[in-house]
Amino acid sequence: MLSSHTLQANKANKSAGKRLGRGNSSGRGNYSARGMKGQKSRSGGKSGLQSRSIKQYLLRIPKNKGFQSLQSKFATVNLVDLQKTFADGTKVNARALLKAELIKTSANGIKILAVGQLSKKLIVEANAFSATAKNQIEAAGGQAIVVGQKPADILKEAANKEQNA
Repeated sequence: MLSSHTLQANKANKSAGKRLGRGNSSGRGNYSARGMKGQKSRSGGKSGLQSRSIKQYLLRIPKNKGFQSLQSKFATVNLVDLQKTFADGTKVNARALLKAELIKTSANGIKILAVGQLSKKLIVEANAFSATAKNQIEAAGGQAIVVGQKPADILKEAANKEQNA
């Protein structure tokens, strides 16, 4: 019966290790394949040796693919989702979007994008709107209300005003 205490490794897979320092006729005699002098030839020498080149340092650190931006991003909602989810005349804000599970969090703000068509009259409150989305909401008879802009947006607007002045 096969059980954990009767398991054995395949004997064909085991290869004998190199026997160092067993005389000159063995081929690994006098210096035991370590060379003559220096730190690497002595016992414990290799482990204490540190490479000081930048290449070795760069090879050691993990390489992560892509680019991870540190800037916070808006939670995005498309007009087609608003069309499907909400009834005519509804007030759409962060709480309503979270309840409808169209966004996971409103911590970084909400942006409405113009993907799809909107025919319902909605009052939409968000941190940002694309120009086309705002036009479509207003063309359908609704309102696009900008609430609580993020600090990054305020800085951008101030920079734009300075450039225009």
